[in-house]
Amino acid sequence: MEFVYVIPRSDLFPTHYPHGLEVFGESFPEAQTLDRILRLGFFVEREYAERTPSLKQVIPYSLVVRGGRFLRLRRTRAGGEARLHDKLSLGVGGHVNPEDRPTEGGTQAEGAGGDLLARATQREVAEEELVLEGPYTLRRVGLLNDDSNPVGAVHVGLVQIITVEGPVSVRETDQLEGSFVAREELQAQLDGGANFETWSSLLIPHLDHLVPASIQKPVTVSRES
Repeated sequence: MEFVYVIPRSDLFPTHYPHGLEVFGESFPEAQTLDRILRLGFFVEREYAERTPSLKQVIPYSLVVRGGRFLRLRRTRAGGEARLHDKLSLGVGGHVNPEDRPTEGGTQAEGAGGDLLARATQREVAEEELVLEGPYTLRRVGLLNDDSNPVGAVHVGLVQIITVEGPVSVRETDQLEGSFVAREELQAQLDGGANFETWSSLLIPHLDHLVPASIQKPVTVSRES
């Protein structure tokens, strides 16, 4: 039985339900939003969360960038989930699970060592999905919400930009393929009807705005080797 981290929809979006990317800024402060997620969220059975739109499952959704180019992933036909075959994605990440909780004596405000969301990101991106060699930085840029379909209605993405310097490789090469692609190519593919997953298709038009900020102002050193 899997448990996932959720926050009540009304606590996450107390004034309105946005569609697409809501960028952190003066009118949507990052610190206050993350505080609400960490303070008001809790774990429930995934099966229950999947059929309860009043709860939003929090998904750290990380875009990996190197030299201004984006890691684009493609799910191969060897993967177990047929509906994801040949889907293109820019985001790496998944559900936050109880194993991501801070260790005893830590708090959720202590950064990468104590932040539930940072620990989930570390597990999903650097330990399960990808191999990141060398230093990288992480910056949270906003929330991604899409209530237009049943899957989106029960999830919310915490959009993050991971800027890397060294090589990046996919761990499960039988199920995923990855390559770094320029923003212009991604936009052209989207305009041409490429099979991007919904969240990625919502983010591509914003990449030109998000990436310069992430390169100029990295805020959290997550790992260095």
